[in-house]
Amino acid sequence: MEEVKTDLIGSTREESRLLENKKHTKYWYRWGPYLSERSWATVREDYSASGDAWSHFPFEHANARVFRWGEDGIFGVSDNKQLICMNLAMWNGKDCRLKERLFGLTGHQGNHGEDVKELYYYLDNTPTHSYMKALYKYPFQKAFPYDELVQGNAQRGYNDKELEIYEMDGYFQENNGEDTPYFDVEFEMAKDETNENDLNFRIVVHNRSKKHSGQLHLMPQVFFRNTWAWDQNLGKKPSLYQDGKFNNSINITHEKYGTHDMIFQPSPDPIDPTKTIEPILLFTDNEPNFKKLFNSDKNPAPYCKDAFEEYIVHQNVQETVNPKHEGTKACAVYYFPNIPPGESAIIRYKFTTESSIIFNDNNLNQRLLDEDKFDSIFINRKQEADNFYWRINPQPVGKELRNVQRQAFAGLLWTKQFYNLTFDSWFNGDPSIKPTPPPNRANGRNANWKHLYIEDILSMPDKWEYPFFASWDSAFHCIALAMVDPEFAKRQLDLLTREWYMHPNGQIPAYEWNFNDVNPPVHAWAVYRVYKIEMELYHREDRVFLERVFQKLLLNFTWWVNRKDTNGKNLFEGGFLGLDNIGIFNRSEPLPTGGTLEQADSTGWMAFFSLQMLNIALELAKTNPVYEDIASKFFEHFILISDNMSFEHAIDTSAGELKKIVKESLWNEEDKFYYDAISWGGPNRQQLPIRSLVGLIPIYASMDLETTLVRRFPGFKKRVDWFINNKPEIFGRNIASISNRETCQIGERALLSLVTKDRLAAILTRMLDENEFLSDYGIRSLSKFHEENPFRMNVHGKEYCVKYLPGESDSGMFGGNSNWRGPIWFPTSFLMVESLQRLFTYYGPDFKVECPVGSSNYLNLEEVAELIRCRMIRLFLHDKKSDDKLPIYTGNKIEFLSKDPYFKDLVTFYEYFDGDTGRGLGATHQLGWTSLVAKFINDIHLDFSVSFEQEKETIVKSSTLCESTGLKKSAKSFIDVKATEVEVKDELTGKPIDETCTVYTGGSLDHDYETDLIERLKTQIKF
Repeated sequence: MEEVKTDLIGSTREESRLLENKKHTKYWYRWGPYLSERSWATVREDYSASGDAWSHFPFEHANARVFRWGEDGIFGVSDNKQLICMNLAMWNGKDCRLKERLFGLTGHQGNHGEDVKELYYYLDNTPTHSYMKALYKYPFQKAFPYDELVQGNAQRGYNDKELEIYEMDGYFQENNGEDTPYFDVEFEMAKDETNENDLNFRIVVHNRSKKHSGQLHLMPQVFFRNTWAWDQNLGKKPSLYQDGKFNNSINITHEKYGTHDMIFQPSPDPIDPTKTIEPILLFTDNEPNFKKLFNSDKNPAPYCKDAFEEYIVHQNVQETVNPKHEGTKACAVYYFPNIPPGESAIIRYKFTTESSIIFNDNNLNQRLLDEDKFDSIFINRKQEADNFYWRINPQPVGKELRNVQRQAFAGLLWTKQFYNLTFDSWFNGDPSIKPTPPPNRANGRNANWKHLYIEDILSMPDKWEYPFFASWDSAFHCIALAMVDPEFAKRQLDLLTREWYMHPNGQIPAYEWNFNDVNPPVHAWAVYRVYKIEMELYHREDRVFLERVFQKLLLNFTWWVNRKDTNGKNLFEGGFLGLDNIGIFNRSEPLPTGGTLEQADSTGWMAFFSLQMLNIALELAKTNPVYEDIASKFFEHFILISDNMSFEHAIDTSAGELKKIVKESLWNEEDKFYYDAISWGGPNRQQLPIRSLVGLIPIYASMDLETTLVRRFPGFKKRVDWFINNKPEIFGRNIASISNRETCQIGERALLSLVTKDRLAAILTRMLDENEFLSDYGIRSLSKFHEENPFRMNVHGKEYCVKYLPGESDSGMFGGNSNWRGPIWFPTSFLMVESLQRLFTYYGPDFKVECPVGSSNYLNLEEVAELIRCRMIRLFLHDKKSDDKLPIYTGNKIEFLSKDPYFKDLVTFYEYFDGDTGRGLGATHQLGWTSLVAKFINDIHLDFSVSFEQEKETIVKSSTLCESTGLKKSAKSFIDVKATEVEVKDELTGKPIDETCTVYTGGSLDHDYETDLIERLKTQIKF
């Protein structure tokens, strides 16, 4: 298989595009899915004194109020500076507003914080965005329940599940199960084969009901981000205007990009294909409607942002749209009076500077597309996408796993966003806009980040719930990104350490709600892993990237040491560290007990950070001996952190002599676990016996160091030898060596690890116990032990409590929209799996632990890692043991969501998962770190009889490629247009694709896989 993977490198057209982009011969990155899904109620758009972003710019203002920092929309596409924007609007004839952005609850409205209340799915995307596909489910029987969702969730508390639209009668399924009255709105974009600025759009709407739908307005929009209002010195104002000759073409002129055309093809009537639905062009300006919003006397411009909603929905046809057919915002209205049951409507449109597939019909005053050629673009781009993803994972993983992986990658690439924040303009206001922001804007939020100047395409955690970067999230995004686009992954990691992001003191910004917050220091790990993934999958070694980011991470490491080790004891604080409510107190605030919180996780993270920096330094030392000295420094840092985390040192002078006393520090020998501790100085310390991820994180800090590698670096070896000879007691306590093992077969090794072998075994006894951390779906963030045994602490008459909560949080701490007291999270589990694999390279196959505890099955650490990986993949697979239901769903619609033919293959990548049931929780499109499942799928060990050639043949020839040739054509597509025979060829073989081919379903990760795994291990079957 490795030989196959090597042979495939660079074999696909998508890889050629990535190479063209890297060499700057083509700029394939210029156009992509860069609009946010929510720009309202963000910190950047908050101009209040209180800092209440949720209330200052509510959803109800978004249709009529101009955004300062970035645009949003449904399936939005733009250039990389978000100057020219495109999105989709629609109206079903019943809603109270135009559907042009996704609706959700604010942090104040949701019983568990902010929450999107729409159903949409990312189905496909390539790294260059040469092909993109997404799906929106739009109910048409009733008006969208905006008020009902707000009110229904307001009546629920922290201990209640959230009200979801799919549970409500008659929107996606009637309670009697007889009908599904909604539209499936499929959005596709495909770029031209050679012209990266030529964009083709296709929207297909299916009526999934047994009933006639009634009217539907489809309204693709094009508009400019309003930059002219904020800075009147930017140059010529961009413009949109209807073509002087053709009534279905818009001329788009922008100083940066010149002139483009947007051509809207007439659509076939869903009832009578001999008739056409003609697009009607409307124009307005991307300007605010202050009269409507604030009862102002005058608007900045006569035509406002909300004109299309006023014109279509409210039938306000007087003075709403520009009769001159010009402006800075435009749309094409396709009005379908009805779509019969099981039928579909289709619209095609094109953004272009070319006319190769355009016919100008002067008699009809229209520009027409050759629809055969147009549709062939989509077929070819889709095939190229199939080939690319098969090249990434050529293993015979089967249809269901491949579908999960493909949608994970698709969502990861869809959640790119143009992120714009210039601190001076944000904090002080724009010179041309009055009044200026209040003196203590947003309660002084981020006031010390004056150097920020950001206008980049960034990977978002979730473009609706988290439409801003979060530094530790970004590190995990880059692992999956590196599999498909290592250049973009490296760019993301580099950006966060650049001088316009990183604080001059070395801190990496956390997230926009509070850049000063402290995230776990995982950046160095991500940098090294991306470097190694690129070497493995693409055989490229980018040492320039590694060295560039390493130099700046030195500043970040120094910031940690100087700012988060208050007492200089190598025991670190750090605050919430991304784990929100995991502690008994809010770890971002001063302790109610007084004193300092010495954090096992923070200290574990710093040991982990040290080892990752050591890894990078040794890699760089292969070509530059200067880095040997730096490697020595991080070696010593790790040893000192490790010793102080496990042992407390004191001098006893009571007997008249100096006697060193070594005691346990954050390790509890009785419980065999690491705990946080409150320190009041000197011997005054109290451990907080809470069994949580805090005590598992020290396992992350491990490194298998081959002595042959050490000998390669004489300067580093000399320093290590000095340490061994001069501080033997510290070395002996913190470093295990394989040299004394008689069974050694792989050469001498040294293990740098926070946990000794005995402690590792003890911790794993808890972690692999299904009554504690091990769930059917991964590793819980808090031991189930605390379900019956909550930890309580009374401070000054106030009781604090930590108990096991497998689902949502029972409090509003950190907004109440996340919970680290029981649920399963992908990022921490991913690090655990990798840590177990590293430890396996040292301890080998003979070190085994009972897994699960009480099962009498003993697995080595590699096998334990495999078991955890498979349990987490299982979250997204239909469970045969529960009648093919998907674990991620719950409630009265689980059967519908799991089995309905138009839902069952759609994957929702939640932010975290119920520790008992696997139910999806938090953000619904957390395609940042939950996309790590794609890496898990690549890494699983498979043993299927299907041959490599079988899988290759059936993946390359996908029947879904052939379906698109049967799409409806408009009657006008053949008027005076010479019919073109389009032959779609296989990208790799050059042979025509057989439209009757079928897709091999292959093997899949059977839900008895874990049992099978254990049986195989028992019989010593090698994977």
